Amino acid sequence: MRKRILGIIVLMSMVFTLGAFAQGKFPTKPIKIIVPWDAGGGTDAVARALARSGEKYLGVPVVVENKPGGSGAVGLAEVVQAAPDGYTLAILPVELGFMDKTGVYPFGFKDFTPIMNLNTDPAALTVKAGKFKNVVEFVAYAKANPGKLKVGNSGTGLLWHLAAAVFAKEAGISLTYVPFSGAAPAIAALIGNQIDAVSVSGAEVQAQVKAGELTMLACMGDKRLANFPDVPTLMELGYNVNINTFRGIGGPKGLPADRVKILHDAFKKMMEEPEFVQTLTKMGLGIDYRSTADYKKLADDTAATLAPILTELGLLRNK
Repeated sequence: MRKRILGIIVLMSMVFTLGAFAQGKFPTKPIKIIVPWDAGGGTDAVARALARSGEKYLGVPVVVENKPGGSGAVGLAEVVQAAPDGYTLAILPVELGFMDKTGVYPFGFKDFTPIMNLNTDPAALTVKAGKFKNVVEFVAYAKANPGKLKVGNSGTGLLWHLAAAVFAKEAGISLTYVPFSGAAPAIAALIGNQIDAVSVSGAEVQAQVKAGELTMLACMGDKRLANFPDVPTLMELGYNVNINTFRGIGGPKGLPADRVKILHDAFKKMMEEPEFVQTLTKMGLGIDYRSTADYKKLADDTAATLAPILTELGLLRNK
C-alpha cells in the first residue's frame, strides 16, 4: 500500500510538472543573449540597453555575452547549436539573409527562430570635411575619375560594402571598395585621409560629423535621420537606393511558439522602457519594432533586394 501511495504521488508530481510546462512555465532560469561582436559597438549597445529591464518583465536575469569572431559566425554558431528552449538567444545581423550564399556563414535565417526586430539604421555616405559639399560633386568627380575614389566599409560582402555598390550602380559610377575589420577602423582611415569616403551608418559617424571632422552627404534610407534633419536621402536626390541594416533577436531553429510569444511580449515591453529609448536615441540608433512575422518579411525582402548586387560583385559562391 505504501509503495502504491508513493507511486501515485510521483505520478501526480509528473502530471503537475508536465501541465505547468504545457501552460508556459517559462522562463525559470537566466536567459542569455549572445552578441556576435566585440563589446562597445552598436549591436552590443542595443542588447545591453534591452537586457537591463529583462528581469522586470521575464522574472529572471537577462545576461549579454559577447562572442566575436568570423564576421559574427562564432557567436551565431553557438546559438544554432543550442537547445531550442528559449534560454540562448542572439542579436541577429542583417547579413544572415545572404552570407550563407557567399560562403561566409554556413547557416542563414532558416536556421534560427525569429522573435522580433529591434532597430533599423540606413547607410550614410560620409566624407572628410571639406572634401565634397554634396552628392552632386561626389558623383561628378567619380565620373571624371573612374575607380579613383576609395570607399571604406566594415568588410567585403557585408551590408555597408553592398550599400556603396548599390549606390555606385544607381549613379553610374565606379568606386574602389576598401574593407576594414569594422566601421570604426574605416572611419579612422577616413579621418586619416587613407580613403575618400565611408558607407557605414549615420549612428557610427555621428560623433565625428557633429565635431566637424566629417561631412555626411546623404543617408540611404527612405527618410532623413532624426539627428541629421538637414542631410538629404539619396532617394530625394533621385537615386533609387534604400539600404538599411537591422538588428533583431532570435533563437535556435525549433523554438516553441508559446515561448516565442512569451519572449516577444516581454522584449516589446523592454523596448518601451525610457532607458532603452533614451540610449538608442542618444546614439542615433533607430528604434524599429517589428512583430515576428514582419521581422521575417524584412529579412526576406532585404535578401531579395541585395541578390542582384551580390551577383554583380561576384560574391556568390558556386553551387
